[in-house]
Amino acid sequence: MNDDFVYLDELVTGIRWDAKYATPDNFTGKPVDGYLVNRIVGTKALCTALGRAEEEAASVGFGLFVWDGYRPQRAVDCFRHWSEQPEDGRTKQRHYPNIDRSELFDKGYVAAKSGHSRGSTVDLTLYSFAAGENARMGGGYDLMDPISHHGARGITLIEAGNRERLCSIMENCGFARYACEWWHYTLKSEPYSDVYFDFPIT
Repeated sequence: MNDDFVYLDELVTGIRWDAKYATPDNFTGKPVDGYLVNRIVGTKALCTALGRAEEEAASVGFGLFVWDGYRPQRAVDCFRHWSEQPEDGRTKQRHYPNIDRSELFDKGYVAAKSGHSRGSTVDLTLYSFAAGENARMGGGYDLMDPISHHGARGITLIEAGNRERLCSIMENCGFARYACEWWHYTLKSEPYSDVYFDFPIT
């Protein structure tokens, strides 16, 4: 692993995670190339900013729950290969109910060169201390649909409020949102803005 990359849970106190691409519980239906353990990796700069975000979230009764951070380029290549295969229907209803899998790249839900591979992008949600579970956001992680866009219609006021709370916390701590995915944030001052890494997560 690059010397500037670390496991998030070693530097960000109290953070929760489930690396979905290390499991079958993702839009491909199986573990993805490059994810050999269920850990989240990112740059030290990412961890510093997430530490601030965790503190800000805690001040209003929430923690951070992370699904993905650094993503090896081989995983992105795996997504591309998967998108070119015939539809089997296994994950369609949950993850891309209204488009074809072949459209995931063209619609902007998956990128051939992902910011995740630069090490300072993170997919996450809020964890409610009071409820003991992830906050309701009006659509699950990797739901590739307009309902996942910031400002989407068709979700409840509570869900919209939770999205706005997450966005406020992350932007206050130096992150930029991605318009198509309420869970996706990139550190504005990322240390590797034009380098795409491919070491596996082990």
